[in-house]
Amino acid sequence: MRRYAAMDYDTYEDLQGLWADLEAALALVLTHPAQVGNFEAKVLQLDAWLQELLAHDRDAGLYLMYQLASSSHTGYSAAHALVCATLSHILADTYHLPPQERDALVRAALTMNIGMTQLQDQLALQRERPSAAQQEAIRMHPVEGRRLLERMQITNGLWLDVVTLHHINIPPQLPLLQQQAAERLARLLATVDRYAAMISPRRSRAGRSVAESVHVITGPSSQLYQKAGDALLHSVGMYPPGVFIALNDETTAVVLRRTQQPHQPQIAKLLDARKLPFAQPQILLLTQEPQLRITHSLSSSEVRPFLDTQSLLHLGALMTNSTPTFQQITQTPGQA
Repeated sequence: MRRYAAMDYDTYEDLQGLWADLEAALALVLTHPAQVGNFEAKVLQLDAWLQELLAHDRDAGLYLMYQLASSSHTGYSAAHALVCATLSHILADTYHLPPQERDALVRAALTMNIGMTQLQDQLALQRERPSAAQQEAIRMHPVEGRRLLERMQITNGLWLDVVTLHHINIPPQLPLLQQQAAERLARLLATVDRYAAMISPRRSRAGRSVAESVHVITGPSSQLYQKAGDALLHSVGMYPPGVFIALNDETTAVVLRRTQQPHQPQIAKLLDARKLPFAQPQILLLTQEPQLRITHSLSSSEVRPFLDTQSLLHLGALMTNSTPTFQQITQTPGQA
């Protein structure tokens, strides 16, 4: 069992701050697009910012992304868009998409719900089912999003088409990689969209566990998306960094890093069998602990109430302590 005596809190807080700043900047773009000078350049800057954060350490990026998805206070729409863009970037790498397709996919992920940003934030907070007017706005938001993007001088046809099609529900006629680019990317984005919506909490329900989300994107209904869910699972892992898990000794942990064994990541034990916090998170590699196994993933709402701020800070520092390259980030990514 590995323990860290000295934590680099400053590095973690800097990194956490960069992700939070990225989310806040995206929220401004999505909420007030008409007030953003040179809208397209701003979206491209946000994309470059995201790429730079992920390039330094993908597992640390996933860790922060999953934690953000379960605890964001900026607004559901921006947090959801950032999660979708992060997963889209990783999925594009998995499929070895050409740069123009990767760019269209990620930028569509950032902006796909711009036609209903405020409504999406409102829906995340309300407990009742959407009204008839809200349901119509939801149905029309891909088309409205395209219209708004066109007003913002977006002329990239593939980006616009993917936004328009991202709720695609037409059965495919061809295998995924043989489809036209817009249809293929729309199915990838639809998969990411459904997965991210499942793991994110709303007022009407807690965020679902990753296992539940995985079932949705890889179950029988996923045929519409031509195994894109399986590719996403392969990309981020069954138990991605940042996900809370239960172990067979009844303790609770969080995943820190993936390994070559998808069911045996590096973890940090947080709570004992009585759901009391350990004095310090206990770091282990499940590949070296044959007596331990993951029984299931947990939603954030099942774990966070037992953790204090110091525990979460300590945990984040553990994640970035082995990532010295993050200490080199001294300016806002995307502005070098």
